[in-house]
Amino acid sequence: MGLDVVLYRLVRGGPGRRPSSVAAQVVPDPDDLLLDLLKRGRGGGRTPTLDRVDPLGELVVGAERAPQLLTELDCLVEAARTPAETAQVRRVAVLVRRCAHERDLEIRFEGD
Repeated sequence: MGLDVVLYRLVRGGPGRRPSSVAAQVVPDPDDLLLDLLKRGRGGGRTPTLDRVDPLGELVVGAERAPQLLTELDCLVEAARTPAETAQVRRVAVLVRRCAHERDLEIRFEGD
């Protein structure tokens, strides 16, 4: 199944046009590491944004919420049981840090 985390750049259109989004970077999850970790870490109130991730849908997190998401990823690292899980969360954190510094970016958790 998998849960890809994608960093999108919002490209502003002309007057009266909606911005479009272009994928800038992806952290794939072919082995379901992130998905399994999110299921294990769900609840408890420490990861409210991550608790809303839908393995079959999409969750969009804007740059303004990136600092909160970084805090939640730190909590997720604490729940990691293997070096591979920890590494996967750290890869996602790299995208989120970039999003926090560039306001025209957003993070999407894309389930399939």
